Amino acid sequence: MEETPEQPADSSDDGVREKFLAFLKPPTLDRRGWAVLAGLTLAIWLSTGFYKVQPDEQGVVLRFGAWAATTPPGLHFHAPWPIESVLLPKVTQIRQMLLGLPPNGGPPSGRDREMLTGDENILEADADLLWQIKDAGQYLFNVADPETALRVAAESALREVVGRTPIQGVLSDKRRQVVDETADLLQSVLDREGAGIRVVQIQLTRVDPPGAVIDAFNDVQRARADQERSRNEAQAYANDILPRARGDAVRIVQDADAYKSQTVNLAQGEAGQYSAIYRAFADAPTVTSWRLYLQAMDALLSKSSRVIVDSTGRGALPLAPYLPLGEIKPQAQSAVQSPAAGQAPAGSTGAGK
Repeated sequence: MEETPEQPADSSDDGVREKFLAFLKPPTLDRRGWAVLAGLTLAIWLSTGFYKVQPDEQGVVLRFGAWAATTPPGLHFHAPWPIESVLLPKVTQIRQMLLGLPPNGGPPSGRDREMLTGDENILEADADLLWQIKDAGQYLFNVADPETALRVAAESALREVVGRTPIQGVLSDKRRQVVDETADLLQSVLDREGAGIRVVQIQLTRVDPPGAVIDAFNDVQRARADQERSRNEAQAYANDILPRARGDAVRIVQDADAYKSQTVNLAQGEAGQYSAIYRAFADAPTVTSWRLYLQAMDALLSKSSRVIVDSTGRGALPLAPYLPLGEIKPQAQSAVQSPAAGQAPAGSTGAGK
Protein backbone atom coordinates (compact mmCIF):
# COMPACT_ATOMS: atom_id res chain seq x y z
CA MET A 1 0.00 0.00 0.00
CA GLU A 2 1.09 3.53 -0.77
CA GLU A 3 1.37 5.78 2.27
CA THR A 4 -0.19 9.27 2.17
CA PRO A 5 1.95 12.07 3.59
CA GLU A 6 0.57 13.54 6.87
CA GLN A 7 -0.58 17.23 6.97
CA PRO A 8 0.93 19.40 9.67
CA ALA A 9 -1.60 19.92 12.57
CA ASP A 10 -0.34 23.36 13.49
CA SER A 11 -1.48 25.06 10.30
CA SER A 12 -5.28 24.69 10.91
CA ASP A 13 -5.09 25.60 14.62
CA ASP A 14 -3.09 28.71 13.90
CA GLY A 15 -5.70 29.90 11.44
CA VAL A 16 -8.53 29.56 13.93
CA ARG A 17 -6.51 31.33 16.58
CA GLU A 18 -5.75 34.20 14.28
CA LYS A 19 -9.41 34.64 13.35
CA PHE A 20 -10.43 34.67 17.03
CA LEU A 21 -7.76 37.22 17.91
CA ALA A 22 -8.85 39.35 15.00
CA PHE A 23 -12.46 39.28 16.28
CA LEU A 24 -11.41 40.36 19.78
CA LYS A 25 -9.21 43.12 18.52
CA PRO A 26 -11.07 46.44 18.97
CA PRO A 27 -11.84 48.27 15.84
CA THR A 28 -9.70 51.12 14.94
CA LEU A 29 -11.66 54.33 15.55
CA ASP A 30 -10.82 57.87 14.88
CA ARG A 31 -11.49 60.74 17.27
CA ARG A 32 -15.08 61.16 16.10
CA GLY A 33 -15.83 57.52 16.56
CA TRP A 34 -14.50 57.55 20.07
CA ALA A 35 -16.65 60.61 20.88
CA VAL A 36 -19.79 58.87 19.62
CA LEU A 37 -18.98 55.78 21.66
CA ALA A 38 -18.36 57.85 24.81
CA GLY A 39 -21.63 59.76 24.32
CA LEU A 40 -23.58 56.53 23.87
CA THR A 41 -22.02 55.06 26.98
CA LEU A 42 -22.83 58.21 28.97
CA ALA A 43 -26.44 58.15 27.78
CA ILE A 44 -26.85 54.53 28.83
CA TRP A 45 -25.28 55.28 32.22
CA LEU A 46 -27.53 58.30 32.80
CA SER A 47 -30.64 56.35 31.81
CA THR A 48 -30.06 54.02 34.75
CA GLY A 49 -30.89 56.94 37.05
CA PHE A 50 -34.60 56.95 36.19
CA TYR A 51 -36.81 55.05 38.61
CA LYS A 52 -40.56 54.74 39.29
CA VAL A 53 -42.15 54.73 42.72
CA GLN A 54 -45.41 52.75 42.93
CA PRO A 55 -48.48 54.12 44.78
CA ASP A 56 -47.84 51.84 47.77
CA GLU A 57 -44.14 52.76 48.02
CA GLN A 58 -41.81 55.57 49.00
CA GLY A 59 -38.47 56.15 47.33
CA VAL A 60 -35.48 56.47 49.64
CA VAL A 61 -32.54 57.96 47.74
CA LEU A 62 -29.07 57.03 49.04
CA ARG A 63 -26.03 59.12 48.14
CA PHE A 64 -22.86 57.13 48.71
CA GLY A 65 -24.88 54.96 51.14
CA ALA A 66 -26.31 57.83 53.21
CA TRP A 67 -29.98 58.83 53.23
CA ALA A 68 -30.32 61.87 50.97
CA ALA A 69 -34.06 62.27 50.18
CA THR A 70 -37.49 60.62 50.25
CA THR A 71 -39.60 60.76 47.09
CA PRO A 72 -43.36 60.22 46.67
CA PRO A 73 -44.99 57.91 44.10
CA GLY A 74 -44.25 58.73 40.46
CA LEU A 75 -41.35 58.85 38.00
CA HIS A 76 -38.10 60.34 39.40
CA PHE A 77 -34.40 60.61 38.61
CA HIS A 78 -31.31 60.20 40.75
CA ALA A 79 -27.64 60.23 40.00
CA PRO A 80 -26.71 56.82 38.55
CA TRP A 81 -24.76 54.19 40.41
CA PRO A 82 -22.33 54.33 42.17
CA ILE A 83 -23.18 57.90 43.16
CA GLU A 84 -26.77 57.33 44.23
CA SER A 85 -29.14 54.41 44.62
CA VAL A 86 -32.77 54.06 45.68
CA LEU A 87 -34.73 51.80 48.03
CA LEU A 88 -38.48 51.22 47.55
CA PRO A 89 -40.10 49.95 50.78
CA LYS A 90 -43.86 49.28 50.96
CA VAL A 91 -45.49 51.98 53.12
CA THR A 92 -49.20 51.12 52.80
CA GLN A 93 -48.83 47.50 53.86
CA ILE A 94 -50.29 46.86 57.32
CA ARG A 95 -48.01 44.64 59.36
CA GLN A 96 -48.93 42.59 62.41
CA MET A 97 -46.91 42.04 65.56
CA LEU A 98 -47.81 39.78 68.49
CA LEU A 99 -46.93 41.28 71.86
CA GLY A 100 -46.01 39.14 74.84
CA LEU A 101 -43.37 37.04 73.09
CA PRO A 102 -39.80 36.67 74.44
CA PRO A 103 -37.13 38.91 72.84
CA ASN A 104 -35.25 35.95 71.30
CA GLY A 105 -38.37 34.79 69.43
CA GLY A 106 -38.81 31.58 71.42
CA PRO A 107 -42.11 30.12 72.60
CA PRO A 108 -44.18 32.49 74.79
CA SER A 109 -44.15 32.04 78.54
CA GLY A 110 -46.33 33.42 81.29
CA ARG A 111 -43.41 35.46 82.60
CA ASP A 112 -43.30 37.56 79.45
CA ARG A 113 -47.06 38.19 79.58
CA GLU A 114 -47.41 39.08 83.26
CA MET A 115 -48.32 42.67 84.11
CA LEU A 116 -49.01 44.50 87.36
CA THR A 117 -52.33 46.36 87.50
CA GLY A 118 -53.16 49.59 89.26
CA ASP A 119 -54.58 47.79 92.32
CA GLU A 120 -51.45 45.59 92.63
CA ASN A 121 -52.88 42.47 91.01
CA ILE A 122 -51.13 40.35 88.38
CA LEU A 123 -52.62 39.37 85.05
CA GLU A 124 -51.42 37.88 81.77
CA ALA A 125 -52.21 39.78 78.58
CA ASP A 126 -51.72 39.06 74.88
CA ALA A 127 -52.09 41.82 72.32
CA ASP A 128 -51.93 42.27 68.55
CA LEU A 129 -50.26 45.38 67.16
CA LEU A 130 -51.11 46.53 63.65
CA TRP A 131 -48.67 49.06 62.20
CA GLN A 132 -47.32 50.47 58.96
CA ILE A 133 -44.42 52.61 57.77
CA LYS A 134 -45.16 56.32 57.92
CA ASP A 135 -41.79 57.69 56.74
CA ALA A 136 -39.56 55.22 54.94
CA GLY A 137 -36.36 57.25 55.46
CA GLN A 138 -36.85 57.52 59.23
CA TYR A 139 -37.85 53.86 59.42
CA LEU A 140 -34.69 52.67 57.63
CA PHE A 141 -32.06 55.00 59.09
CA ASN A 142 -33.19 56.51 62.44
CA VAL A 143 -33.55 53.21 64.31
CA ALA A 144 -31.08 50.33 64.13
CA ASP A 145 -33.70 47.55 64.46
CA PRO A 146 -37.16 49.09 63.94
CA GLU A 147 -39.25 45.99 64.68
CA THR A 148 -37.42 45.16 67.90
CA ALA A 149 -37.64 48.78 69.02
CA LEU A 150 -41.35 48.82 68.17
CA ARG A 151 -41.96 45.64 70.20
CA VAL A 152 -40.14 46.98 73.24
CA ALA A 153 -41.92 50.35 73.07
CA ALA A 154 -45.35 48.73 72.60
CA GLU A 155 -44.96 46.35 75.53
CA SER A 156 -43.66 49.17 77.71
CA ALA A 157 -46.63 51.39 76.81
CA LEU A 158 -49.09 48.57 77.47
CA ARG A 159 -47.55 47.81 80.86
CA GLU A 160 -47.65 51.49 81.81
CA VAL A 161 -51.35 51.84 80.95
CA VAL A 162 -52.29 48.57 82.66
CA GLY A 163 -50.20 49.62 85.67
CA ARG A 164 -52.53 52.54 86.38
CA THR A 165 -55.82 50.69 85.70
CA PRO A 166 -57.59 48.38 88.20
CA ILE A 167 -57.74 44.74 87.23
CA GLN A 168 -61.53 44.73 87.10
CA GLY A 169 -61.49 47.54 84.55
CA VAL A 170 -58.91 45.77 82.37
CA LEU A 171 -60.99 42.58 82.40
CA SER A 172 -64.36 44.21 81.71
CA ASP A 173 -65.48 47.73 80.93
CA LYS A 174 -62.15 49.56 80.40
CA ARG A 175 -60.52 47.34 77.78
CA ARG A 176 -61.32 49.83 75.02
CA GLN A 177 -59.88 52.65 77.10
CA VAL A 178 -56.72 50.64 77.79
CA VAL A 179 -55.98 49.93 74.12
CA ASP A 180 -56.74 53.54 73.09
CA GLU A 181 -54.44 54.99 75.73
CA THR A 182 -51.75 52.46 74.81
CA ALA A 183 -51.95 53.37 71.12
CA ASP A 184 -51.73 57.10 71.87
CA LEU A 185 -48.79 56.64 74.24
CA LEU A 186 -46.93 54.37 71.80
CA GLN A 187 -47.47 56.76 68.89
CA SER A 188 -46.15 59.70 70.91
CA VAL A 189 -43.00 57.72 71.80
CA LEU A 190 -42.41 56.68 68.17
CA ASP A 191 -42.89 60.24 66.91
CA ARG A 192 -40.55 61.60 69.55
CA GLU A 193 -37.85 59.14 68.52
CA GLY A 194 -38.45 59.67 64.77
CA ALA A 195 -39.06 55.98 64.10
CA GLY A 196 -41.20 56.63 61.02
CA ILE A 197 -43.89 54.16 62.17
CA ARG A 198 -47.67 54.69 62.40
CA VAL A 199 -49.71 52.68 64.91
CA VAL A 200 -52.89 51.48 63.20
CA GLN A 201 -54.56 49.51 65.98
CA ILE A 202 -53.91 47.58 69.19
CA GLN A 203 -56.17 44.70 70.24
CA LEU A 204 -56.18 42.80 73.52
CA THR A 205 -56.66 39.18 72.46
CA ARG A 206 -56.46 37.58 75.91
CA VAL A 207 -56.50 39.02 79.41
CA ASP A 208 -56.56 36.48 82.26
CA PRO A 209 -55.18 36.10 85.77
CA PRO A 210 -52.16 33.78 86.18
CA GLY A 211 -53.03 30.11 85.84
CA ALA A 212 -52.07 29.31 89.45
CA VAL A 213 -54.76 31.58 90.90
CA ILE A 214 -57.38 31.62 88.15
CA ASP A 215 -59.85 29.44 90.12
CA ALA A 216 -59.69 31.68 93.17
CA PHE A 217 -59.94 34.72 90.95
CA ASN A 218 -63.06 33.34 89.28
CA ASP A 219 -64.61 32.80 92.71
CA VAL A 220 -63.89 36.40 93.59
CA GLN A 221 -65.39 37.58 90.31
CA ARG A 222 -68.55 35.53 90.92
CA ALA A 223 -68.84 37.01 94.41
CA ARG A 224 -68.43 40.50 92.99
CA ALA A 225 -71.08 39.73 90.38
CA ASP A 226 -73.48 38.60 93.12
CA GLN A 227 -72.67 41.75 95.06
CA GLU A 228 -73.34 43.91 92.04
CA ARG A 229 -76.61 42.07 91.37
CA SER A 230 -77.76 42.57 94.95
CA ARG A 231 -76.80 46.22 94.80
CA ASN A 232 -78.76 46.65 91.59
CA GLU A 233 -81.82 44.96 93.08
CA ALA A 234 -81.61 47.18 96.15
CA GLN A 235 -81.23 50.24 93.98
CA ALA A 236 -84.23 49.19 91.89
CA TYR A 237 -86.31 48.72 95.06
CA ALA A 238 -85.19 52.12 96.34
CA ASN A 239 -86.03 53.71 93.00
CA ASP A 240 -89.50 52.19 93.26
CA ILE A 241 -90.34 52.85 96.92
CA LEU A 242 -88.79 56.26 97.45
CA PRO A 243 -90.80 58.12 94.77
CA ARG A 244 -94.01 56.58 96.09
CA ALA A 245 -93.12 57.54 99.66
CA ARG A 246 -92.30 61.06 98.56
CA GLY A 247 -95.58 61.22 96.67
CA ASP A 248 -97.53 60.03 99.71
CA ALA A 249 -95.72 62.58 101.87
CA VAL A 250 -96.59 65.38 99.47
CA ARG A 251 -100.21 64.21 99.30
CA ILE A 252 -100.50 64.11 103.11
CA VAL A 253 -99.00 67.58 103.40
CA GLN A 254 -101.40 68.88 100.75
CA ASP A 255 -104.39 67.26 102.51
CA ALA A 256 -103.25 68.76 105.80
CA ASP A 257 -102.91 72.19 104.20
CA ALA A 258 -106.38 71.85 102.68
CA TYR A 259 -107.87 70.75 106.00
CA LYS A 260 -106.09 73.61 107.73
CA SER A 261 -107.41 76.14 105.23
CA GLN A 262 -110.93 74.71 105.47
CA THR A 263 -110.94 74.70 109.28
CA VAL A 264 -109.52 78.20 109.51
CA ASN A 265 -112.03 79.51 106.99
CA LEU A 266 -114.96 77.85 108.85
CA ALA A 267 -113.71 79.15 112.16
CA GLN A 268 -113.33 82.62 110.73
CA GLY A 269 -116.82 82.42 109.25
CA GLU A 270 -118.35 81.26 112.54
CA ALA A 271 -116.40 83.93 114.41
CA GLY A 272 -117.69 86.54 111.99
CA GLN A 273 -121.24 85.23 112.43
CA TYR A 274 -120.97 85.35 116.23
CA SER A 275 -119.53 88.85 116.01
CA ALA A 276 -122.47 89.96 113.85
CA ILE A 277 -124.97 88.39 116.30
CA TYR A 278 -123.21 90.09 119.19
CA ARG A 279 -123.40 93.47 117.49
CA ALA A 280 -127.09 92.92 116.73
CA PHE A 281 -127.76 91.85 120.31
CA ALA A 282 -125.98 94.93 121.59
CA ASP A 283 -128.23 97.11 119.43
CA ALA A 284 -131.58 95.25 120.10
CA PRO A 285 -131.32 92.65 122.84
CA THR A 286 -135.03 91.66 122.94
CA VAL A 287 -135.51 91.31 119.22
CA THR A 288 -132.27 89.45 118.84
CA SER A 289 -133.13 87.07 121.70
CA TRP A 290 -136.53 86.24 120.17
CA ARG A 291 -134.98 85.75 116.74
CA LEU A 292 -132.38 83.38 118.13
CA TYR A 293 -135.10 81.54 120.08
CA LEU A 294 -137.30 81.15 117.02
CA GLN A 295 -134.36 80.03 114.86
CA ALA A 296 -133.41 77.42 117.45
CA MET A 297 -136.99 76.12 117.71
CA ASP A 298 -137.31 76.05 113.94
CA ALA A 299 -134.13 74.02 113.65
CA LEU A 300 -135.29 71.68 116.40
CA LEU A 301 -138.88 71.17 115.24
CA SER A 302 -137.86 70.71 111.60
CA LYS A 303 -136.15 67.46 112.59
CA SER A 304 -139.15 66.11 114.63
CA SER A 305 -142.11 64.16 113.14
CA ARG A 306 -144.43 64.67 116.12
CA VAL A 307 -145.35 67.76 118.08
CA ILE A 308 -147.07 67.60 121.51
CA VAL A 309 -149.41 70.52 122.19
CA ASP A 310 -150.52 71.48 125.70
CA SER A 311 -154.34 71.72 125.35
CA THR A 312 -154.80 73.18 128.83
CA GLY A 313 -153.59 76.52 127.71
CA ARG A 314 -151.39 76.86 130.72
CA GLY A 315 -148.44 77.82 128.62
CA ALA A 316 -146.99 81.23 128.58
CA LEU A 317 -148.57 81.95 125.21
CA PRO A 318 -151.72 80.61 123.57
CA LEU A 319 -150.93 77.97 120.92
CA ALA A 320 -152.67 77.66 117.60
CA PRO A 321 -154.43 74.36 116.81
CA TYR A 322 -152.07 71.87 115.12
CA LEU A 323 -153.07 69.79 112.13
CA PRO A 324 -150.66 66.92 111.39
CA LEU A 325 -150.61 67.31 107.63
CA GLY A 326 -147.52 65.14 107.36
CA GLU A 327 -149.53 62.08 108.51
CA ILE A 328 -152.83 62.90 106.75
CA LYS A 329 -151.30 63.29 103.28
CA PRO A 330 -149.73 59.81 103.06
CA GLN A 331 -153.00 58.23 104.30
CA ALA A 332 -155.06 60.07 101.65
CA GLN A 333 -152.68 58.97 98.91
CA SER A 334 -152.93 55.32 99.99
CA ALA A 335 -156.74 55.53 100.00
CA VAL A 336 -156.81 56.86 96.43
CA GLN A 337 -154.38 54.24 95.13
CA SER A 338 -156.22 51.27 96.83
CA PRO A 339 -160.10 51.75 96.62
CA ALA A 340 -162.35 49.52 98.69
CA ALA A 341 -163.59 46.25 97.18
CA GLY A 342 -166.94 46.39 95.30
CA GLN A 343 -166.72 50.14 94.70
CA ALA A 344 -166.18 51.71 91.31
CA PRO A 345 -163.44 54.23 90.85
CA ALA A 346 -164.34 57.83 91.42
CA GLY A 347 -164.51 58.76 87.74
CA SER A 348 -166.64 55.77 86.46
CA THR A 349 -170.23 56.25 85.07
CA GLY A 350 -172.92 54.06 83.52
CA ALA A 351 -172.26 55.10 79.95
CA GLY A 352 -171.05 51.67 79.05
CA LYS A 353 -174.35 49.99 79.57
